[in-house]
Amino acid sequence: MAKKSAIENNKKKAKLVKAFAGRRERLKAKANDKSLSIEEQFEARLKLAELPRNSAKIRVRNRCEISGRPRAFYRKLKMSRIALRELGSKGLIPGLVKSSW
Repeated sequence: MAKKSAIENNKKKAKLVKAFAGRRERLKAKANDKSLSIEEQFEARLKLAELPRNSAKIRVRNRCEISGRPRAFYRKLKMSRIALRELGSKGLIPGLVKSSW
């Protein structure tokens, strides 16, 4: 069996987050609602724990769309500094002017 790339895993997690976002939000609101009884809050927390772990928003990592690198990530461009520099040097990013690098 071939190992999945980090980019594929991240995309799968993002899909799960989107699918379970509404349910997770409702259960969180119920679990933190002080007007409900302790039993109802606890029940909501148990249901929240039954959801897939990767459906939590915090599990999705910002990764470069090109290399999959998780560090030095530019959110606006969705790529790492290394990929940005490579594409900038080749003149493939409009508006990016190569300085002395």
